[in-house]
Amino acid sequence: MSLSVDVAGTVEVGEVCWYRCPHCYNLEPVLEPWVKKLPADVHFRRIPAVLSDTWAVDAAIFYTFEAMGVLDKVHKPFFDAIHKDRLVVTSEPAMTEWLKKHGIERKKFDDTYKSMGVQTNVKRAALLSSAYQLEGVPMLAVQGKYTVSADQGGSQAGMIANTNYLIDMVRKGLGKK
Repeated sequence: MSLSVDVAGTVEVGEVCWYRCPHCYNLEPVLEPWVKKLPADVHFRRIPAVLSDTWAVDAAIFYTFEAMGVLDKVHKPFFDAIHKDRLVVTSEPAMTEWLKKHGIERKKFDDTYKSMGVQTNVKRAALLSSAYQLEGVPMLAVQGKYTVSADQGGSQAGMIANTNYLIDMVRKGLGKK
């Protein structure tokens, strides 16, 4: 199984990550400006990693935010809340307070979290994590075929450089320059 390419003729890059991972959090300041500069033929998306039931909780939160149309607005603040403010995502009172602070109604969040669409996306993310033989995060996947970790790149900058190389390689394979 590989990451499907949503937009034909584009190079797709997926960031496989986990909200509670400090390495994923530390990659964000490097990743964000890189993503903004990606060429128009490169489609970037985040994919929550699912390696356990604990990770599935965070994946469901991610997909709930996405289904509610608030992911772009709350992705960074949620990451910050976990790593700076020590938000415990499994604490119902803490999550309720955080959601309220960000204008998200708890009942709507819970209903969306339990929805078939969100749960299907979590299962798909678990299958992708398994197919990629994921052992850790963050990881970047290019065109659903190639993966790059920070270890493989030697650093965050090396990870981005290797991903850029793979993007160019895939682009040439698509007949683009």
